[in-house]
Amino acid sequence: MREIVVRSISGILYVLVVVFSMYTSRELFMILFLILGLQTLKEFKKLIHLKHFIPYLLLPISLLLISYFYPDYPGDIILYTYLGISLLVSILLAKDVQSTKNSLLLKKQKYIPTMLYIISGFVFLTLIPFSKGVFKPEIIVGVFVLIWCNDTFAYVIGKSLGKNKLLERVSPKKTIEGFFGGILGAVIASFIIFNVLDIYTIPVWISLAVIISVCGSIGDLVQSNYKRQAGVKDSGNVMPGHGGLYDRLDSAIYASPFIYAFLQLITYVS
Repeated sequence: MREIVVRSISGILYVLVVVFSMYTSRELFMILFLILGLQTLKEFKKLIHLKHFIPYLLLPISLLLISYFYPDYPGDIILYTYLGISLLVSILLAKDVQSTKNSLLLKKQKYIPTMLYIISGFVFLTLIPFSKGVFKPEIIVGVFVLIWCNDTFAYVIGKSLGKNKLLERVSPKKTIEGFFGGILGAVIASFIIFNVLDIYTIPVWISLAVIISVCGSIGDLVQSNYKRQAGVKDSGNVMPGHGGLYDRLDSAIYASPFIYAFLQLITYVS
């Protein structure tokens, strides 16, 4: 009971800060995600034993040049190439989760996942709220609501009804029941979001709910795989009841390039 209370309080405070920044200004939104990104980078670098400071420079440079200036100065070829490579790395990381061997990408290559998984994850998270060059915070708010609903339903249903393990070798507590419970929670939330936010159709929000649930679950397993290799339970302790920021944002980081790719596709076909 105490664990649930602590998780709830820290989670609510986190949500309030994130939502406040999104609706205050584009600049505050970027600054907040820069801070979140730097802390997440710190935790990830510790997991993979990367001691160089270069990633701390690459993150703000990437957010400034790609996320902040891109909506005003579109460079589709460069951005979509970056998106394609990031998606490929994400798929390889998902493949590593199923493998019983330590792949080069997971075990030996440190800069590739740092740049094209963690840093690119924050880049695309901050690009999601831009629709045709216009900053629309309700988009990223809707996305985060879907992520939080997926995580909450997966946790509650998995803890109360879960019997069949999803991938016990990587994450012993995750269950198949929790996985489908998360999808159910996100889909239910998508109907509510559609009726509250004046953007996108219900099929788009349902599609986003499924993409976020599936990719978010994979992202959680990817992070669990890194923690298993490092021999730790949590990536940090900055959020009571949740561990580190990487523990809290793993789903969003992994899912962000897939979400952005889907929204770009919707923009061009509509």
